[in-house]
Amino acid sequence: MRVLVVEDQATIADALKRGLTAEGFDVDVAPDGVDGLWRAREFPFDVIVLDIMLPGVNGYEICRTLRGEGLATPILMLTAKDGEYDIADGLELGADDYLTKPFSFVELVARIRALLRRSSAEPASSTLTVGPLTVDPVRREASVGGEPMELTAREFTLLEALVRRAGMPLTRRELLDLVWGSEHDAASNVVDVYVGYLRKKLGALTDEQLLETVRGVGYRVVDAA
Repeated sequence: MRVLVVEDQATIADALKRGLTAEGFDVDVAPDGVDGLWRAREFPFDVIVLDIMLPGVNGYEICRTLRGEGLATPILMLTAKDGEYDIADGLELGADDYLTKPFSFVELVARIRALLRRSSAEPASSTLTVGPLTVDPVRREASVGGEPMELTAREFTLLEALVRRAGMPLTRRELLDLVWGSEHDAASNVVDVYVGYLRKKLGALTDEQLLETVRGVGYRVVDAA
């Protein structure tokens, strides 16, 4: 199981990495909010351990952004605060559990395992299908004609956004807002770059032109059949 730890205090981050690795987890560590948000978007994780007070982007904003983009990975928040409103804020934004510092490592591991059991027991929601393309928003998996697509977290979020509005064009600005939030400005060509990645991966699995350019507008997913 892969765990992302977003923690700016090096001593705590190192201790968590060593301890969780000893427990059999594959652990990535992000030292600040910007790196943590990027890793959570780009790579698949089974659990995210997220500190609230972070440089760059705080834990609240990371949680809000990931949930707004449809990422369902369980989030365990760490906070030095002990006020009920701070805890409530995190849970309201989509966190699944929390621990107040200082905490017991044994309890942390127990809570991570509980989140993993809970997420694996949840039934998958209805999948989205356009022609041979199938997207599962809960499992964050996509396939073409039954053949799985190897996608980064950002590529999947972009594909999901397009499939949810299948047949309707989305502008570059809309896709920037849905997939990248406030990270990029309207002049960025990141949407075109990632559409190119998706086209290459779709093209490796089907001859159908599922991802169209709508001149002067943006892009859309269509059933080419």
